[in-house]
Amino acid sequence: MTADTTREEEILLRALVEEYKADFRGFMRLSQNLQLLFSEVPNVHSMRIRAKDPEHLYDKLLKKLRKCKEANIPFDISEVNLTQKITDLAGIRLLHLHTSQFPAINSAVTRLLNNEGYTLKEGPVARTWDDEYRRIFEGMGIATEPNPRMYTSVHYVVEETSRSKRTAEIQIRTLAEELWGEVDHSLNYPAPCEVSSCKEQIKVLARATSTCTRLVDSIFHTKREADLRKP
Repeated sequence: MTADTTREEEILLRALVEEYKADFRGFMRLSQNLQLLFSEVPNVHSMRIRAKDPEHLYDKLLKKLRKCKEANIPFDISEVNLTQKITDLAGIRLLHLHTSQFPAINSAVTRLLNNEGYTLKEGPVARTWDDEYRRIFEGMGIATEPNPRMYTSVHYVVEETSRSKRTAEIQIRTLAEELWGEVDHSLNYPAPCEVSSCKEQIKVLARATSTCTRLVDSIFHTKREADLRKP
């Protein structure tokens, strides 16, 4: 029990984690099924899958509980609605090289989800801090959300058709954005880093990542133009 939670709250949080642990294999299987479904999506460099670590779920629930208490609103997550309230218990990440590949990936992903009966509950939404990439995604017809953490990725939430109604989060991002994401995750998860120099360095890395993505985009754009000029 933490200093700012009651015994009853701690019992609830642990019960929610145990509920998830009882179906951990089901969520892992959902991630694997999505990986198989997306195995022939064009332009995908690589994929990563996971089911959320139970202790990481505890940390997430604890943060949500604290925010509810600070805002003086009820904490409404229960064993009945856990998978509907926490939608990233299963996850898959699709990585690609450059931004112009995204439309074909998005089209294939949404088509395959529809064909296999998955329900698209949320998205696609591009979370980005970079105004230029916000305009690029909006030009593709993708909704955007600002991200003050200097993170860029396109998110979807899907629900499977089984009685369990498990949900999964799909992320699509470039390899350069994956580098930033992995460093940030190591630094700030499950608890945010409080070292001021690291906070500044992760912002610098985000800007360097954006520059890297722009350079890769430019390289492939130049190559396409050169190919068009060939006799």
